[in-house]
Amino acid sequence: MSKSKLKIAFYWAASCGGCEIAVLDINEKILDVAQIADIVFWPVAMDIKYKDVEALDDNYIDVTFFNGSIRNSEQEHMAKVLRKKSKTLVAFGACAHEGSVPGLANFNNKDEIFNQVYVKDVSNVNPQATVPKAESMVKEGTLRIPEFYDTVKTLGQTVDVDYYLPGCPPPTKLIVAAIDAIAAGKLPPKGSVLAPLKALCDECPRKRDNKKIDKIYRTYEKQPEPEKCLLEQGILCMGPATRSGCGAQCLNADMPCTGCGGKAPNVPEQGAAMISALASILGYDKEKYTEEEVAELISQIKDPAGTFYMYSLPASLLKRKVVKK
Repeated sequence: MSKSKLKIAFYWAASCGGCEIAVLDINEKILDVAQIADIVFWPVAMDIKYKDVEALDDNYIDVTFFNGSIRNSEQEHMAKVLRKKSKTLVAFGACAHEGSVPGLANFNNKDEIFNQVYVKDVSNVNPQATVPKAESMVKEGTLRIPEFYDTVKTLGQTVDVDYYLPGCPPPTKLIVAAIDAIAAGKLPPKGSVLAPLKALCDECPRKRDNKKIDKIYRTYEKQPEPEKCLLEQGILCMGPATRSGCGAQCLNADMPCTGCGGKAPNVPEQGAAMISALASILGYDKEKYTEEEVAELISQIKDPAGTFYMYSLPASLLKRKVVKK
């Protein structure tokens, strides 16, 4: 291993694995990475044990790309180990950045989730209602597995994070730009999101006429006009509240933005910003509304939590549902 090369690590916590594939999607750029860096830890691709990482000197790793939110004790442990061993820690992808889809579990707690998955689900045969435990006695001794937490957290809520690379998964061009900045030693100030400082609507090619809508359509209910703003066609699009950087790929395929880029710059949280944006265009052509008319408009939003907080619940002001014990 060359002493002059950067030492890079990758880790996969609570996520789908798409971020691991995104690393390979940089295609021939991987050859540039190989010239400037040695990968010292990548469990999905290399047989390296946790104990080997724990034995490294502090700050031995130059950059760690950590994808996934923090769902259990193993992931929290590795987040703390890699923070200690890394000079620079990057929250890589939407799950590490703002919690993403795993974070929707924060609308329930551990007991509710285990009861649904292991007991109530119709495909289960579990008459004794057995659920996983962190420690169990078996004939070989004590079996220990990671503790499943009540609350999903972002990487930044668990350890100090240097940079954030958003997206589900991060767009190739953002990964390449981050690699180039690392190689050149030209990273922005600590805490920066490595993506453009504008909302997705600013890079979307669709035309906007500031038109009000009085009906909301789900994606399968309407064939969109190809050049017109989807939101102004009544199709919920998270573009106004989402950071740009993806090149509006979904919108170019006639699909609305679902918000994986995280909150747009200069907004307190993504869900609240989108609710505000929708409130400004959703309504009938009148100045005053009855309570029934307001309720009718709101009822058209079939999945508010999944729409406004699909990628950002743990990082939002809400964070999770309050659980009374």
